[in-house]
Amino acid sequence: MVDPFADYGDTRPPSTLVAFLKWSLRDVRWTIALLAFFSLAVGATEGLTFYLVGGLVDRATEAGPERLFAEEWKWLLGILVIVVIGKPITTLGQSAMSSLAIGPGLNPMSIWRLHRHTLGQSMRFFEEDFTGRIAQKQTQTSNALTSVVIDSLSSLGMLGAYIVTITLLLAAAEPLLAAVVVVWTIGFAFALRWGVPRIRARAKARAAARAMVTGQLVDSLSHIKTVKLFAHANREQEAARKAIATFRKTGIEFGRSMMAMRMILTVMNVLLTLALIGIALWLYHVGAGTIGVIAMASIMTLRLTAMSNWIAQSALSIFGELGTIEDGAHTLSPPHDIVDAPDAVDPKATRGHVDFQNVTFRYGRPIGGVAGLSLDIAPGEKVGLVGRSGAGKSTAVSLLLRLHDVEEGRILLDGTDIRDLSQDGLRRAIATVTQETAIFNRSALDNILYGRPEAGREAAVAAARRAKAHDFITDLADMKGRLGYEAHLGERGVKLSGGQRQRIALARAILKDAPVLVLDEATSALDSEVEADIQEALTEVMAGKTVIAIAHRLSTIAAMDRIVVLDAGRVVESGPHGELLDRGGLYAELWARQSGGFLQAAE
Repeated sequence: MVDPFADYGDTRPPSTLVAFLKWSLRDVRWTIALLAFFSLAVGATEGLTFYLVGGLVDRATEAGPERLFAEEWKWLLGILVIVVIGKPITTLGQSAMSSLAIGPGLNPMSIWRLHRHTLGQSMRFFEEDFTGRIAQKQTQTSNALTSVVIDSLSSLGMLGAYIVTITLLLAAAEPLLAAVVVVWTIGFAFALRWGVPRIRARAKARAAARAMVTGQLVDSLSHIKTVKLFAHANREQEAARKAIATFRKTGIEFGRSMMAMRMILTVMNVLLTLALIGIALWLYHVGAGTIGVIAMASIMTLRLTAMSNWIAQSALSIFGELGTIEDGAHTLSPPHDIVDAPDAVDPKATRGHVDFQNVTFRYGRPIGGVAGLSLDIAPGEKVGLVGRSGAGKSTAVSLLLRLHDVEEGRILLDGTDIRDLSQDGLRRAIATVTQETAIFNRSALDNILYGRPEAGREAAVAAARRAKAHDFITDLADMKGRLGYEAHLGERGVKLSGGQRQRIALARAILKDAPVLVLDEATSALDSEVEADIQEALTEVMAGKTVIAIAHRLSTIAAMDRIVVLDAGRVVESGPHGELLDRGGLYAELWARQSGGFLQAAE
């Protein structure tokens, strides 16, 4: 009944609670309506059953054992129909809607839609948060949403129907008893009104603290090698301890609110029990009530108090989950700050002409990034970008890929502003190999095919051979016995050396075969022998492509058509290797340092 992957218009999740609930539930409203119907029916049949049982006591007393079945068979048949048919059907219907429709439908649908929105966020969104926290928010919010729908309808809906039913039936029998239930119901509503805002606020704080714990733990474990190398296990333990202590504090505050509500409801239930049964006995004592009324009031009261305790727990949980949903909606709903233009198109027959025109981007800071960068790279030209750390080299590449949007100026690809191109189309036209290689915990084959999934195994193996990765891939084995190209590489490629990870990334870029190739310290993790082999392969791959190569090891780009030197986000020198050396500028200074000049200066 619920298709998690049905089209929903790719709309953005709202940041406010009510709007977020409407956005999340609009496509499951008929399923929710069926759950509500069955839940109300369960509550109504529950109350009707107790009324019939109470009436049966009076009828059995009046008819006696000999005439009971002859005179009251219709009443007995009514009880039989309710107990044998009505209650089972409504209970099973409620269970089916919860466990077969909404449970396995709404939860994955919510995760799917939140994850799709999150994937569209720019790098800025991920740079300002823990990835572990973001992932938990997606699942935590979806779980809470599903629980709220099921619990609110199954519990509160059933209780509401039960209270209405017994109130009407008691009013028909003894109006005074119905009045007691009405007073109790009003008190129950006021108790929820008092407790819910406190529980909701503290649940929101608890959810935020829980997500922070997850983020801290994931941050430590995902950098476990660095933690060990710097002997900072104690430091990470202390950071985790503080996060867990905050979570514990918010949990205690949440628990206190829950406990206060439970105490209030316990007192109310005791008073209700005493009042209903006491009044029923008094009415019987003065001759205004029957034994059946006593039986009916007693059963209804005991069931109502038991149900109210359970429902109150569900209600408190529901409003606690609403706090979780509210926190998740706030975290996950920011609009995408880098979006395709309404008329964006894919680049066609890309020649690879890249032109930076007076581009400025500073990451929202007064310094850093690039400032007034102008650089025209002809189709098929091989350009090396060099400069001191922070000169703007990687920023320029990020802007070309639209991982960030320029603040001033523009970047053209074959004469078209990249903001007029679709992001996916732009990035398909550019193959990238970075120093920090992205390796998924998937098979070696899947990691290579990430460059062009439709290429197939044969093409992936050929790319691996060209990247000098085939030999070590065939020797791989994982803990589940998968071998070679089917072996999984571990989280972030932890099972591979730095050089092996870079060769996988190179194979991926080779397979992609894009007209523009970006190499950001692409061979930095390779030893000299392997680097020589890779350089030979790269020379072949770079043929006919526009290449932008960033390297701190200047010898790796000395043979480029042109070397561009950046400083403080601007081009300060440009030309072939030999010409730049003859000028004696910044490039010559950098080259001298790497060639041993700094050693001579130290002498």
